[in-house]
Amino acid sequence: MTSLSPEISVLIPAYNEAGNMPELLSRTAQAFAEMEVRGELVFVDDGSSDGTAERVVELQREYPWLRLIRHRRNRGLTTALQSGFRATQGDYIMFLPADLESDPAEDIPKLYYKLLEGFDVVSGWRQGRADGKEVSSTIYNAVSTRLFPVHVHDANWIKGFRREVILALPPLRSDWHRFLLHIAADQGFRVGEVATNWYPRKAGRSKFGLGRIPVSFLDVIVIRFLLTFSQAPMRFFGGVGLGCFVLSGIIFVVLAYFWFFQEQTQIRPAFWTALILALAGLVLFLVGFLAELIVTQGDRLTELEDRLWEMDQSVRDQNHVREQDQR
Repeated sequence: MTSLSPEISVLIPAYNEAGNMPELLSRTAQAFAEMEVRGELVFVDDGSSDGTAERVVELQREYPWLRLIRHRRNRGLTTALQSGFRATQGDYIMFLPADLESDPAEDIPKLYYKLLEGFDVVSGWRQGRADGKEVSSTIYNAVSTRLFPVHVHDANWIKGFRREVILALPPLRSDWHRFLLHIAADQGFRVGEVATNWYPRKAGRSKFGLGRIPVSFLDVIVIRFLLTFSQAPMRFFGGVGLGCFVLSGIIFVVLAYFWFFQEQTQIRPAFWTALILALAGLVLFLVGFLAELIVTQGDRLTELEDRLWEMDQSVRDQNHVREQDQR
């Protein structure tokens, strides 16, 4: 980092949004000017075929703080976010869409000032939404509130982060961008919310439909499982394995009773069931032990990442002191 590094990084992934670029950049520039902060816009073109990237290159002449990252093909929003997160330089990172359903001139300051209140992550709460997806969004947010320690009205909208939250995120898999709040909350970061206006799209078309609902349901289950058992996998595998052993033991006791007191020996289905349960329990215990070894190695890598972050933070603090001295 240099003493001229931006304070705010606005991250905008896009796929075929060329028609929205001029106004998007103009509204972002307005936000930076009104807030009187140094900012940058990291634009991730996710394999657009409508000339979006070329339009951004043209606009870079007018907006020197505009940076472009290009994907050769469409790789999805989660991957686009990961590429953008790695490229951002600011202390505060704002994630906005390119479709202008969120107004950068309004929402960048709202997210920023809410973060300054002491929150680590801030989520926008759409007011006046009318895009036909309100019912599915309500169900998603209700399930999220039940399964995760996240109490916000709109978990899948614009967000603002402190840099340390981004650095603490684990590698994200496909479509996990919906669960950034949940992962951050599980790690102990303070989550806030701010009301924002929703505006209808002016150009292009939506890339997300109702077909993603089943996928999102499965992702919710996976995320809940990982957040609950990723640091103690033996609790899950060992618990299920112990249940298999208990059931197997009960069946063998019943079989022994029939053998010794009822003189019944032809109950083979029950015998094989008990044997399979016993073997399954043994395998689950072994899987649990292997998972614990993997988690231990992961903890060591996390400790190394924490040390690297502390070194990075130290450098940033030194640059900040130099900047204050220059002023």
